[in-house]
Amino acid sequence: MSSEDLKDNYYLRSELEDFCRKEGISAQGGKPELTDRIAHYLDTGEALPPERKKRSKPPDVLDVNTAIEENITCSERHRAFFKEQIGDNFKFNVEFLGWLRDNSGRTYGDAVKQFHIIAERKKHEKSSIGRQFEYNTYIRDFFADNKGMRLEDAIKCWRYKKSIPGHNRYEGSDKIALEK
Repeated sequence: MSSEDLKDNYYLRSELEDFCRKEGISAQGGKPELTDRIAHYLDTGEALPPERKKRSKPPDVLDVNTAIEENITCSERHRAFFKEQIGDNFKFNVEFLGWLRDNSGRTYGDAVKQFHIIAERKKHEKSSIGRQFEYNTYIRDFFADNKGMRLEDAIKCWRYKKSIPGHNRYEGSDKIALEK
């Protein structure tokens, strides 16, 4: 198999992990990282190690003036702080976690303000779905284009789409699967 064939077809994470184990490649990481590692292996024969990020120890005291640590790993202490500042409706979300990781050195007070900005924006905008969640993206796009259709129809089209080579993004022509 070539790296192009790998990227042109849909594989479950478990299938990618199985391939890695059989070839002696690390099976750690998310689906995009596994796909990139396997593609590199197919192109070069070299087994890359997984990216290792050193986790930092959280500060002893979390308050609005505390600096966000590098390589932050959110803990129950973080959750408790944000619930205290924002309210019981606080939940970590992908965009906020990304903001925290990208803004080490800024303060937790800045993070509280950013959480409110993100929450307000989410009320008016379609949220982005990570590239590893191809199914979720496909289903959302299917329904955006086909109001009133059933989930069973969307799933049938998804199964068709992932069975053929190429990208796994929704296209109107995928509804050919409903005629079968």
